[in-house]
Amino acid sequence: MLEAATARTAMHPGGFDLDLRAEPGRTIGLLGASGGGLTRLGLSLLAEPSQRAPVAVVDVRGWLSPLAAFEAGIDPERLVIVRSAERQQWPQVVAALLEGLQAVYAEVPVGVPEAHLRRLSALARARRGTLLLRPLDSRLPSGVSHLTLQSERVVWEGAESGHGRLLRRHLHMRVWGKGIGGTERLFEVEDDGENAMRVVAGVVASPAGRAAG
Repeated sequence: MLEAATARTAMHPGGFDLDLRAEPGRTIGLLGASGGGLTRLGLSLLAEPSQRAPVAVVDVRGWLSPLAAFEAGIDPERLVIVRSAERQQWPQVVAALLEGLQAVYAEVPVGVPEAHLRRLSALARARRGTLLLRPLDSRLPSGVSHLTLQSERVVWEGAESGHGRLLRRHLHMRVWGKGIGGTERLFEVEDDGENAMRVVAGVVASPAGRAAG
């Protein structure tokens, strides 16, 4: 039976913790199609670490705007954006950033070998940094991520029949992995364009049938 959860901040949806300080050395996977709100969510997760130290974004598609990062709450003085679309060089770029920084959000080009992703996850653990992986093909090998968040559905509020002003975006998300003890949870995030992304509803689901990864 599904149990409704009370509203929480975006960092504590449905009873699990997305405060990156609480889980140093972890890899978090962000899965889903373009337009599912994952870039904004990934940038929002970098906001708090950027108040203490520099953070990095690895932009594979070449369309990330620094303004979007600033609007997500990242300190503009502590943001490093690296454009790296070359699949062969991408693992070395991410590894170099993990060697010097505590939090990295990286888009993953299609075709990066599984072994490279596992090595980067191990490096994040060794350096006690956080690695946020956003694979452009929406796939990560099992066991790479400590926690996986998947965008299920996006609902826009404020425009009807193609007319009107968009007011809010509701992201329906699913999360699973070792970080929540093998369970699977569903939650909804409301985004009205301000710095904070707010969890407005959450449910607790039965234990996940998929591999924790």
